[in-house]
Order: sequence, then structure tokens, then C-alpha cells
Amino acid sequence: MRLSLRTRLSLVYGSLFFGTACLLVAVTYLFTVWAVNAKFHATLPASQRSGNQPHFYGGPDIENQLAERRHEILDGLLQVSIVATVLLGALAFVLGYYLAGRMLRPLHTVTTTARRLSETTLHERIGLDGPHDEIKELADTFDQMLDRLHRAFDSQRRFIANASHELRTPLALGRTAIEVVLARPGTTSETRVLCDRLLAANTRHERLIDGLLTLARSERELRSPVPLDVQDLAADAIGQLHPVATRENVTLHAELASGPVLGDPVLLERSIVNLVENAIRYNVPDGHVWIRCGTHDEQTYVAVDNTGPVVSPENAEAIFKPFERLRGPRRGTDRGAGLGLSIVRAVLEAHDGTAQARPREQGGLTLTLKLPTTPLPTSPRPVPERSRPR
Repeated sequence: MRLSLRTRLSLVYGSLFFGTACLLVAVTYLFTVWAVNAKFHATLPASQRSGNQPHFYGGPDIENQLAERRHEILDGLLQVSIVATVLLGALAFVLGYYLAGRMLRPLHTVTTTARRLSETTLHERIGLDGPHDEIKELADTFDQMLDRLHRAFDSQRRFIANASHELRTPLALGRTAIEVVLARPGTTSETRVLCDRLLAANTRHERLIDGLLTLARSERELRSPVPLDVQDLAADAIGQLHPVATRENVTLHAELASGPVLGDPVLLERSIVNLVENAIRYNVPDGHVWIRCGTHDEQTYVAVDNTGPVVSPENAEAIFKPFERLRGPRRGTDRGAGLGLSIVRAVLEAHDGTAQARPREQGGLTLTLKLPTTPLPTSPRPVPERSRPR
């Protein structure tokens, strides 16, 4: 059984008091017994011990009566002491529990503030008042750590914004220059071949930059999640990638059911797009991709199965690492930057979900996303415009 710190302190306080009280009662009782037995005796004068007095004044009768009185007094003292010790011990436990709560109240303030803090509320501080003791020092240290984290997150946000602009601008200029050369009527065939290669390299760089920026954003905490249905997201992803599947000679099969979640529509749709795109890219000629979604065991899931080469469990788990790729069986080189499934796992972790890969016995993979199910409102909010993959 896990006991709280307050309960443990109460038990320590009560046990110390009870043990000290028992020791005090034992010492007092033993001293009283010694004092009564040593001092509580009757000494008759010589005239009364001469034998000319009545028999009831005799020494043995008086000693017996005194012994009975001694036992009554000592037994009463012991009973009262035990009852008083038990009652005071119980009172000590109650008072200890109350005092422990008062002493630990600043720690509860620190805990509550820490639970409430997120990337968007890092400006809050504990600001604990009171004596400069160990708890005050802990709260001040926590506030200093929040200051450092706030500066770090602000720096990260500025870096992502600047990197997005600085990296995309030259690529866009390069793409424009290449397209202008291709649009000229007198461009030679050799130049066109070179421009096509440069344009393909430019496209790969754009995909890499977009993937890195999306990965950086998805690893941060969600700011404003909205109610969504993965059925709509999966249908949009299938619509986007249907031309790609047709070009790659891959057949898409959809079995979509409603799955309410709470999250970022752009990131979640991007994750589903990455799953389906990965299933299409790493497939076999005349292959198949099955997309399923719905709810099971109070969780919303999106599962994508594909045909393909046999994959070991170790390689299946490794594909979620950045820049890890499995070679497609129909291609001599791999397309993509190897960030697609890394983005998927980062997005799912930000949504308190999981992303798993399991090899299929016939070849290929089963990629499954699981998210906490959140009931949709009566009038679902419209899904914002989503970004499309390049």
C-alpha cells in the first residue's frame, strides 16, 4: 500500500509521541511502585506492641490492609495511565496529520503549479511566500528553472520561424530560376535534362526541410486541440494519395468508421498521409494497401496494412527513428528523407497516443495509430484547411 507523505509524517509523529508516553508512564509507574512499597508501611508504637491491646490492632492485620490498598492504588494508576496514553496517542496522530498538512501545503502548491504548467503557460510562477526554509528554497529553484525553460522555448520558436523562412526562400528562388529556364523555347535537351535533375534535387530538399520543421513542431505540446473524426482525416488522406497509388500501380482499400479524437487537424492528417504514403512507396508491383479506422476498447485507431517484402521485428521498430528507411523492392534508391514515420510517432506522443509497427507474415507491415477516444460535440466544429504534401 502506497502511503502519502502526510500520512507517513503523521505516523512518525504519533509513533514518537506514543513511544515517549509509554516510556514516561513505565518510569512513573515503576517509581511509584518503589515509593509505595518502600514508604507505605505502618509502624506501631511500643505500647501497642506489648500485647495488652485488642487483637485487631495487631501488626499482620494492618499490613494486609495496607498491601491491599497499595495494590488498589497501583492498579488504578496503571489503568488510568494506559487509557490516558492511548487517548493522547490517538490525539497525537490526529494533530500530527493536521500539522503535517499545514507544513506540506507549500509542497502541494508547487505540485499543483507544476501540473498546470505547459509550453503555453510557462510564464506562470509559484512565487511562494513564507519563511526562507527548505520548501521556499525549492519553490525559488523551481521558478528559476521555469525562467530558463521559458527562454529556451522562446528561442526554439524563433529558431523554427527563422529557419522556415531562411531555408525555404533560397529553395523557392532556385525552383523559380529552374522553371524559367525550362520555360524558354530555345532551351536545349541537355539543359532540360540538367534542369530536371536540379528540380528533383530541389524538391527533395524542400521535402526534407518540411519534414524537419514538422518534426520540430510536432514534438512540442499542442496549443489548441479541436474535436476531430479520424474517418474524415483518413478519407482526405486517401483522396490526396489516390493519384500517387494509381501511378505506382497500388490498389487502395478503405474500411473507415467514425473515430472521435481531440487534437491538431494538420498534424494528425499529416500523420495519416505519411502512413499511407509509406505503405504505397514500400510496396510490390500490383500491391495493395488497406486503410482501416474506428474505435476499439475506448481507443480510436488508424491501421494501414500493405503488401511488400518480409520485414523483421527489429527493422519494423527501427523505421520510427529519424533517417531510418527500408529499401523498396522495386527501386534502386530510396525516395524521401526518412522522417515520415518519425513525424508520425512524435505527433502521436504529443496527442498522448502510440504508433506501432508490426510485420505481416505475408510480407509488408501493419502500422497502427492509437489515440484516446474523445466524444464529439453535438455540432462538430469544422476542420480547418489542412496542408497538402508536396
